[in-house]
Amino acid sequence: MTASYRIVIAQKAYSSWSMRGWLLLAAFGLGFEERLVRLYTPEFEAMQRDLAPARTVPILEITEGARTVRLWDSLAIAETLAERHPDAGIWPADPDHRALARSLAAEMHAGFQMLRGACPMNLHRRGRALAAPPDGLDADLARLAELWTHALAVTGGPWLGGAAFSAADVFFAPVATRLESYALLTSATEPYARRLLAHPAVARWIADGRDDPERIARYEAVG
Repeated sequence: MTASYRIVIAQKAYSSWSMRGWLLLAAFGLGFEERLVRLYTPEFEAMQRDLAPARTVPILEITEGARTVRLWDSLAIAETLAERHPDAGIWPADPDHRALARSLAAEMHAGFQMLRGACPMNLHRRGRALAAPPDGLDADLARLAELWTHALAVTGGPWLGGAAFSAADVFFAPVATRLESYALLTSATEPYARRLLAHPAVARWIADGRDDPERIARYEAVG
């Protein structure tokens, strides 16, 4: 029986985790339905009740016949889709590169708290630096440069897992948007970040986000 996929996401301009879940389908040619539920609305609160125990986005619903399974974590989504579609290339084929790609994705999933907190994803913001960058931001940026430089050297690039775009690149796609939005690109990070932002699926998400006229004040007020 063929499964159908539905991904529940929030606003594309602001929801970095939604971006990751969506890219894990769109970038690897997996057909899906998209449901947009806007943050900070009664509709979002209703979605949380209806799809409990999931409490945040993205949520992937996998339906086969009368049975629906829900996943609400981007790493779980990546691993589940890779199991279901082993030929899609979600993780690199080379086992050493695959191990590295998983390490990179896991560190992004759990780390870079200063970058994520000080520079929330905002696709409407372009090249505007923070008025007062917080202590610790430089350390996150240095770690980012170290990881990308290492991965590209080990795998030969042009992607973090080697010749093909993979889940490792998916996990860092919202980071690349932050570097551009907050004028944080450096000589060590810009070449890969620009390549990532130009990937067709990434560029499609960015265009959709920028086309959305809604503005969320808490993100637009970041100095």
